Formats: sequence, structure tokens, C-alpha cells
Amino acid sequence: MKIEEAMVYLLATSQHGMKTEQIARELELRGLVQRRQGQPLDGKVIAAIVYKHPEIFCFNEGRVRLLM
Repeated sequence: MKIEEAMVYLLATSQHGMKTEQIARELELRGLVQRRQGQPLDGKVIAAIVYKHPEIFCFNEGRVRLLM
């Protein structure tokens, strides 16, 4: 599963959005995403994805939220 898809799945169950570090931690805890070189996810990776996909995600009050 791509990180973007996993983020949509995770945020769809979150009523109030999530901070980037929370998203990274939850994706790894749930085993939804594995990065190639085994590097851990962090908030910077999540923020980059949010900025790359403004049609899906946005920042609102310091939290990532779905636009869909």
C-alpha cells in the first residue's frame, strides 16, 4: 500500500485530523506501510506527502485533514 493510501485510510477514521508525527507513528504501529531501505517514517515525510497532494490533504489548525 502506498503511504498516501494508508494516510487516507487512517485519516478517514480520525474525526479531528492528526499531527504528522502521530500519522507516522500509527502507520508503522499498524504495519500499513514499510519503506524501502527499512527507514522509519517521520513527520517530515508525512508533511511532504501532504504538500505533494493538496487535492487530498490539507493542514488545518496544525493537523492533517482529508479534503474528501
